[in-house]
Amino acid sequence: MSGFHTLDHAELAGKRVLVRVDLNVPMADGQVTDDTRIRAVADTIRDITARGGRAILLAHFGRPKGSAKPEYSLAPVAPAVATVLGRPVAFASDCVGEAAAAAVAAMQDGDVLLLENTRFHAGEEANDKAFAQSLAANGDLFVGDAFSASHRAHASTVGVADHLPAFAGRAMQRELEALSAALADPKHPVVAVVGGAKVSTKIDVLEHLVAKVDVLVIGGGMANTFLLARGLGIGKSLAEPDLADTATRIAAAAEAAGCEIVLPVDAVVASALEPGVETATVPITDVPAGQMILDVGPGTVDAITERFDRAATIVWNGPLGAFEIHPFDAATVAAARRAADHTASGEVLTVAGGGDTVAALRHAGAAEAFSFVSTAGGAFLEWLEGRALPGVEVLRSDGT
Repeated sequence: MSGFHTLDHAELAGKRVLVRVDLNVPMADGQVTDDTRIRAVADTIRDITARGGRAILLAHFGRPKGSAKPEYSLAPVAPAVATVLGRPVAFASDCVGEAAAAAVAAMQDGDVLLLENTRFHAGEEANDKAFAQSLAANGDLFVGDAFSASHRAHASTVGVADHLPAFAGRAMQRELEALSAALADPKHPVVAVVGGAKVSTKIDVLEHLVAKVDVLVIGGGMANTFLLARGLGIGKSLAEPDLADTATRIAAAAEAAGCEIVLPVDAVVASALEPGVETATVPITDVPAGQMILDVGPGTVDAITERFDRAATIVWNGPLGAFEIHPFDAATVAAARRAADHTASGEVLTVAGGGDTVAALRHAGAAEAFSFVSTAGGAFLEWLEGRALPGVEVLRSDGT
């Protein structure tokens, strides 16, 4: 991967390797209930240990806000990491100080050690220089493998790299390669799908994408604001009338850039968002005053899938409707499956992530078929906005 230091460039034998991973996993009754994030970093850990390195895992869990709170301890996560790796994982009761130093000193080449929650210290989120130096004291190399935390300039994502040679782990490498292929240097035509409830949360995303993609599909509640801006009635649907001018500005920018915006041409409406409610499919120009738009209609799905059929790259962020409740999942399911079909045939690169996107694609049974699905919420959105991510920038081989 050009532009970044990766594990391919690292001498690992006999080295203490601090690895920033994402172990902020769901828990219930002291047990990890979803090990997806653990499995994502397993390749990095195995690579380090197989080459004689000592893998020392840095991670946060929850929001303890700078103090040691037992309910946010990573201790229960260590057995789950061990299960995924199929090998013992030691645990240290702190990430700095005597407890960490003693646990690191006891390691042999090929061992794995998980340090306690970095957010038990206020210096973590403040990116305190002294705290970062204390973390770095236990390592010879630093590996960033938590893209999901890379938008935060914390001591364990950025500060440590001021003191140690820094490399991208395998999960980070996969993420950066996929994202680069999707927008930095994509194959055209590029179709972006942006859904979700509010324009206000994705103004920067939309403004960045119209200059990058060939087609921008806007769905979900945010489409209603664009419809309002065009003078269409949307009944009692969710919208942000005060952002109609913003929607008009984005539409104008898209036209200037040669980006086609695809908005709903029909909609599935109901009087309330609840299971079993009576629904109707209507033209977008004929939404009843007392009804809510809760999904795009089949005509809109046809318009979207036609663009997919001509695409070389599809970037997806957010559902097209209220997919959590049937039948308002129909459009998201149909469009996602069409994108997945093109991916499976090798015709299209499909990259998705952020917010409810992963859940929506899993609901559609399409997530596994996509080329790449990012579980990073905030970091994925900031990437879509075109922002430089601090935890990524420190891994660049040119130092910029």
